[in-house]
Amino acid sequence: MAKVQQETFNPFTPEFGKVPAYFAGREQVLSDILSAFEEQTMNLCALFVGPRGCGKTALLTYLGNEASRLGWVVANVSATSGMLEDIVQRTEESASHLIAASSEKRLTGVNIAGIGGATWDAKSNTKANWRTRMNNLLERLGEADIGLLITVDEVDVSLDEMSHLVSTYQHFVRENRKVALVMAGLPFHISSLLSGKNTSFLRRAQRFELGPLASYEVEEAFRLTVEEGGRLINEEALGEAVEAIDGFPFMLQLLGYRAWRMHPDDAFLSVDDVRAGAQRAQRELEDRIFDVTYAELSRADRAFLAAMAQDGKTSRRIDLMERLGKPSGHISTYKKRLVQSGVIGETLDGDFYFALPGFKEYVERRQG
Repeated sequence: MAKVQQETFNPFTPEFGKVPAYFAGREQVLSDILSAFEEQTMNLCALFVGPRGCGKTALLTYLGNEASRLGWVVANVSATSGMLEDIVQRTEESASHLIAASSEKRLTGVNIAGIGGATWDAKSNTKANWRTRMNNLLERLGEADIGLLITVDEVDVSLDEMSHLVSTYQHFVRENRKVALVMAGLPFHISSLLSGKNTSFLRRAQRFELGPLASYEVEEAFRLTVEEGGRLINEEALGEAVEAIDGFPFMLQLLGYRAWRMHPDDAFLSVDDVRAGAQRAQRELEDRIFDVTYAELSRADRAFLAAMAQDGKTSRRIDLMERLGKPSGHISTYKKRLVQSGVIGETLDGDFYFALPGFKEYVERRQG
């Protein structure tokens, strides 16, 4: 086997949120949103929706980096307690070179005796609510004609601050503030958020469903990533990789990373490297994604999936009704739950399929 003559590095990035060398199949998504930043659009609101491992967090990271490069101030946060305060602090931090954060002074006392004098304290803004504090920041950014991008990862509809953010963002839009809001979450959480009384505004947002990648997209991204690291891959090995990845973005990075490490000094990534890498990657995929996903399912959800696992690539409603001994309404209820969880999908013909590559086999082993 030929050895690599040039310096190489492992170009695959299986860490959550890490920007990959190539975004397979997401070109249109990125083009649509980045054009808004390039054109300095006043308001942009977008949602990334998809199961774990589809690349939502990596897209948020990339868009934040690009928006910053184009002159926007960026506040990247996750939907956890304290999110609103985090947005304020991240905005101040990101804009520190443009504005002075709460540095105004106020007069607190005057001394008449002797030669006289005055005492000053930093102006406090602690009594102002979140909208007022944000308006103060946006006013100062507006004076410099700078826009603000807020990205929120792992949307959680049970968080009160989530509703507060969305309802306040409406006011930013009405007041012609230059603010963009891009959020990402699992299908169930996004659907719940959109159905909320105080968050219906989001129904008009751009919504990007991040489904499986096409085989040709996986093939191109995998090959280019290998070459980015200074190595090559032949058609046979590439075909094996595409089949094992099965359209799953996280698996693309995980398999590539493990395959690369088999013989990192060889000039070519071989079929044996890909096969060994695929085995290790599948075990990690189960530990890092499948176990968590399965734990969130109810007993009836699992029974539904076990019935589906008896089929090939797709399952018919009528077959599931017979196996489960349940009426069509039951099938509709649990189909909706599992689609919103990102576990299964539905074809145009109304059949169901496993949306997570390898999850069918995982369910069979768990049920077995």
